[in-house]
Parts: sequence; structure tokens; C-alpha cells
Amino acid sequence: MKQEKEVSRKSDNKERFFSVELASKANLKEFSMMNDDPENVLVEGTIGILERAEFAEGIILQIVGSKGVFRINIGENEIKKAKEE
Repeated sequence: MKQEKEVSRKSDNKERFFSVELASKANLKEFSMMNDDPENVLVEGTIGILERAEFAEGIILQIVGSKGVFRINIGENEIKKAKEE
């Protein structure tokens, strides 16, 4: 809950922040920083000011910011289906 308030407060400056939490480091494909906790992984950062959001190849949501790019393999049809459910 505290983290959500911090993210929402920081987002007032129009930068887009992200947070990814994984239950196990086994779910992490690649990461170059060492983590104190041997299992849980938390990645936080900002991609900067939103420049565009688009679907690449119809299956990858790509959010482009002034400081980076966030990608996830989820199709537009999956998002629409989840909204309906």
C-alpha cells in the first residue's frame, strides 16, 4: 500500500514508473544486480515521460518513454477479453 502511494505521488510529474515483483528468482530471465533476498525479486524504475504506447507485431505491448521502453508479451485481444471478464 505504501509503495502504491509513493508511485502515485511521483507520477504527478508525468513520468511513468513501473514495478515488477516476482515470487521467485527462477522466474527472472536476466538481471545484472545482486539482490539481498535469495528468492524474491523486485524491479522498480521509470521509463520517463510517455512518448507512445503501441502493440508491436500484435502481441507485444510496448510503452515507450523518454528514458526507456517497457515491453510485455500480451496481445490487444487478451486485454479486451480480460476487461469483459
